[in-house]
Amino acid sequence: MSLLQSAASESLASPASPLPPSPKYRRIVLKISGEALREPGSADTVSPHIVQQIAQEIGLVRRSGVQIALVVGGGNIWRGLAASHRGMNRATADYMGMLATVINGMALMSALEELGFSTRVQTALHINHVAEPFILRRALRHLENGHIVIFVAGTGNPFFSTDTTAALRANEIGAEIILKATKVDGIYSSDPLKNPNAKKFEHLTFLQALESRLQVMDSTAFSLCMDNSMPVVVFNMSEPKNIMRVVCGERIGTLVSNTK
Repeated sequence: MSLLQSAASESLASPASPLPPSPKYRRIVLKISGEALREPGSADTVSPHIVQQIAQEIGLVRRSGVQIALVVGGGNIWRGLAASHRGMNRATADYMGMLATVINGMALMSALEELGFSTRVQTALHINHVAEPFILRRALRHLENGHIVIFVAGTGNPFFSTDTTAALRANEIGAEIILKATKVDGIYSSDPLKNPNAKKFEHLTFLQALESRLQVMDSTAFSLCMDNSMPVVVFNMSEPKNIMRVVCGERIGTLVSNTK
């Protein structure tokens, strides 16, 4: 047993450890940006330390009995849209971005399994040596059997973001909510890092988010969630246990839904 597994068994599986609070949701999709896996100021595209921290937070939620599917971005390695703006063919650049999400998904899988959590990576592109293909019924069976499922390679199509992937997969697997983890504590009227007077929204409708052109998720993802009444919570993942707090129904971050 590795030191990481030993620490996990003490913090997550010890009989002396208090059980986590009762969750509000049975099945969730957690959207993590690729940038969240990078250490600020570091040359490393994937920080093992940060990945381990994220895995521990996810493990706490899984231990409470919640079925978890992850969608991970690839912006820490490659941004297809930025490359296309510099002259690269958009479809090619997007496929490269899909491969970047596979790398991030494998990193999360490794960290979660080191902690003792059974994990499956499903890819929208055929990469049989490192991940199984996305098959809806298989994904549902994995979730029902207690595995954490990581969806990578986006939708398998260019011109769609991983936010749209999260919206699509959440509706496919019957998730109750999408949790979008960011570096800020919700949705603001403008960038709070640039504008100290930016207003934070506690609750928005999808129509308000679309009309205001708020950039926290792309319009395709918001529209898909709106059409299927899939709520989204945008919150700061860097605060310890924030994922668990959202899952337990605490009002943190910004809720986006069809009703006020």
